[in-house]
Parts: sequence; C-alpha cells; structure tokens
Amino acid sequence: MRCDMDDLVVGIDSSTTASKAIAWTAAGKAVAEGRADIAMASPFPNHYEQNPEDWWLSTCTALRHLCGQVDPARIKAISISNQRETLGYFRADGQAVRPGMVWLDERSRPYVDELADRLGKDADGTFVQHRISGKPVDIIPPSTRILWMLRQEPQNHARTEIFCGVHGYLTFRLTGDWRTSWASADPLGLFDMEKKAWAPEILSCIGLDESRLPVAQRPGSVLGEVSAAAAGQTGLLAGTPVIAGGGDGQLAGLGCAALEPETAYLNIGTALVSGVYGTRYKIGSAWRTMGSPTGEGYYYEACNRGGTFIVNWFLSTICGNDQASQARLLSDLEQECSKIPIGSQGLLMLPYWQGVMTPYWNASARGAFIGLSGAHGRAHMFRALMEGLAMEQHLCASTAEASLDVPVKTLVAIGGGATSNLWRQIFADVTGKVIARSDTVEASSLGAAICAAVGAGWFADFHSAASAMAGKIAAVSVPNPDAHARYGDLFALYRQMYERLTPLYAGIE
Repeated sequence: MRCDMDDLVVGIDSSTTASKAIAWTAAGKAVAEGRADIAMASPFPNHYEQNPEDWWLSTCTALRHLCGQVDPARIKAISISNQRETLGYFRADGQAVRPGMVWLDERSRPYVDELADRLGKDADGTFVQHRISGKPVDIIPPSTRILWMLRQEPQNHARTEIFCGVHGYLTFRLTGDWRTSWASADPLGLFDMEKKAWAPEILSCIGLDESRLPVAQRPGSVLGEVSAAAAGQTGLLAGTPVIAGGGDGQLAGLGCAALEPETAYLNIGTALVSGVYGTRYKIGSAWRTMGSPTGEGYYYEACNRGGTFIVNWFLSTICGNDQASQARLLSDLEQECSKIPIGSQGLLMLPYWQGVMTPYWNASARGAFIGLSGAHGRAHMFRALMEGLAMEQHLCASTAEASLDVPVKTLVAIGGGATSNLWRQIFADVTGKVIARSDTVEASSLGAAICAAVGAGWFADFHSAASAMAGKIAAVSVPNPDAHARYGDLFALYRQMYERLTPLYAGIE
C-alpha cells in the first residue's frame, strides 16, 4: 500500500435523487460527507427528465460541504458512481441541447422492437443487439431514446455533438475532457461488451458514430485532473486526479466486495438489483450482462424496477404518509408485519409497477395484489409487498444461477431496504440463502472510492483494494428451514401469476 495514514479518496455517488460525496480512508472508513438533492420532472406521463446542470451543481454542493470538513490536500483522487441508463445531450462546450432523459423514461417504447429488428438476429435466433451489448431487448437502455430523438426531435439530434451519461458529463465538468468509464458506458446499450469499445453496428442504426460519444476507458484509469475552474466550484484542489469509476449498480457490488462467484450483491434500493461476478462473457434472458468495475470479468445482473420505489408508493398512496414521518410509519408497519404469518394470510403481490425486466422483459406488464379480502389491512399488504419483491428476486436470481451454474451461497444486502431486519429475514427464508448486511449503506460511493484508491496507486489491484476497504458485515440473516419450505409452496403459486395475467395487460394498457 502506497499512501499515508491521513490520505483520503472521494467517492462521488450521483444517483437519481441526489449527489453524495464521501471521503474514505484506505481502511474503508467514511470520515466526511456532503449531499445535495437532484430534481426530476415529468412533463408528460412516462416522461422523466433532469437538467444536466443539476447533476453538476449538486455534485459541486456535495463536494464543497465535504471539503469544509476535511483539508482538500488530503484528497489524493476522486471517482464517480453514476445513475445508469440516464442520458444527456450536449454541445461540445457542455451546454445541454435539451433536458436529459432519466432511466425511468418510457417515451421510446414504440422504438424498442424497431431497433432490435433493424439489427437483426444471429443464426441461432439471438438478437444481435443482445449479443453485442449484453442487454436483452428492452426499453431501459437509452439507445432507443436516441432513436426516438432521431424520429421525433431530429433538429435536437443533429445539434447534439456529444451523447453522454452522467459519469462522462461530470468528468467533462471536472476536467474539461469528454471521457467516461467502460463500466458507465456499457449500461447505455451502445457498447460492445467483448471488445470494450463503442459498437458501430448499433450506433449506425440510431444516427451516431463514435465521434459523438466520450472516450471510454478502463475503470481505475486516470481520466484527467480537476481543472482550476472546477476547483473553484467544488473546493477540491486543482490537479486532483479524476479516476474512471462506473455505474452505481456495479460499484455497489464492488463496494461490498462481491468479486467471487459464491457471493452476490443484493441492492434493495429504488430498483431491486442483484448480481454475481463471473469471468466469462455470457448472455441470457434471466439476466443482463454488465461490465465489471474491475475492468476484468462481468456482473450477471437481475433487475426489477420496483424495489423501494414501490415501498415509497405504498407509504404515500395507500398510507397517505409524508416524508417527514416516514421513518416512524416504517417502524410501525414492520412491527405489525412481524405478527402476520408467512403468506400474508392469503395475499400475494406481483411487483411490476414499472413493467418487468428480468426474466420476462415486458414493459407492458403491471403489478397486482391477488387475494385481497375484507380481512386484510395495510400490514397484510405491506408484508405481501415485501414477500412479493423477495420472490421476484428469487425468481430472477435462481433462473440466472441455474443457467450460469454459479453456486451462490451468500447475498450481501445493501441499499435502504437492507436496514429492515424483517425484510432481510424474508429474503433469507424465500431464497434459502444467507443474507449478510453490509456495514455501509453507501456501497456505491465506497465502490467509487475503491476505483480512486486503485487509480491513486494505493493498491496493486481491485481485489486487494476491495479486501482492505470493503466486505465488512454488520448483521447476518440465516434461512429458517420451515419458513423456506412454506415459501417454496407460495413460490410455486407466484411463478404462475405473470403467465396468467399477461393476456390482460394489452386490454388494460
């Protein structure tokens, strides 16, 4: 290790709702933090936008707060974790041509199949788009939003000189260069996962070439240095190295040291995401293949767009709760739910509030509570919600595990939902696997800090960095054999729900 005891690295976590900047030691201890919110607009149904300037201003605010707590001279490198699949449209000088489209945006749904059909299929029936990008045909990658823009806003498409995700834009504002990380480029659906380069086959179908994209580099490599202008806005010292980081999902996996096939990460956040590391490039409908934040290997990732998004919907819509009293309500609900038996007394929930990604890839799918009666109250519904999300994760992960032949033994839980003792136990009982809660809820920032530490030369490689800085466990939930058997019966019913409801979706859309 080549660093002094006082040295720090900063992990910037630019998520959908806020930017956080956290300073970490070489032992993985957080010593200072700054935070600022990011607003999101929905000008039309299923349209979700953000002003890219807010990505930058929130980052500046977070960094200034942090630098007010520690001497900026102690900060030896910074790196970025970014919300994935969110895209901005810029002139070469960084001016936004239009608002950025957030990963939740669904305006491009009519173009999903068109893009896949234009790229065609291989002889074995695999979509070329899936083979190259690692992403099954779906609305989430913003490649389809660029096609929407080409059709619906051709003048804006022509005026856009740089199509760029959050990581690349923040790097530009920090350094003056349009650069990004492989692990931030690949979620966009424009990246050749095996060649580690932008995919010309896909770009040509949406009116782009490589010159209109940032340079993509290996995670952990130096992207540039903080400019004098950026130093004045952030409080950082000019010349501080900016290191390639990655998408928040992959960096969360790195931040809980999930770099071995036996250990998966379980991010119970706005979306419910689980992933397991592997060395071979493989694709399948039960997972999407993401670039590893180490630059070597891949994460096979199952993803549901629900997660705590549905929890927040339930609290505000069903319970009429406001943000100020949310913690108290959650505590009360958890106590009430703990007294309700497995299966929520005959109530099941299908968590497709935002369509379904793995394993069905159907943006038209919708959620449901099945079995509601007058005997059910809010606690029954909330427990069914937690059980439904756990069973959905089990459906995706078990299907992927069987296809990948990856014997996962432990899932390391991170994200806001991981703080619930009851929910972690439900996950353990449903999956039959040990659920270990990470000692930090800021795994994405820690993952970015690990990238910064590697880039600063503190460690020889990512595995040694993760071993030193991450992987600490705060609590463990062990599956109960009797509960697992009961959930096995319920899971057999749960697996039938999507198939039986699918014929109704088109009629109610």
